[in-house]
Amino acid sequence: MREDDGRVTARHVETGVASFGSTESDALRELADALESHRGEGTPIDDPEAYLEEQGIDAEIGEAGRPPWLE
Repeated sequence: MREDDGRVTARHVETGVASFGSTESDALRELADALESHRGEGTPIDDPEAYLEEQGIDAEIGEAGRPPWLE
């Protein structure tokens, strides 16, 4: 789905895992990585908060609330 800011969100319906990118292709690539991680197939991250900060993502792990794609 296209977001108001121009990004594209891709969501795996079966698991509810979602990711985004600047294009549909980017969003789908990111979703594939997110699914691998969700299934335990990805590369382990030792410090998730540091990783998010390095990626420029401002989020708290375990943050409550509804995902934006469900609103």
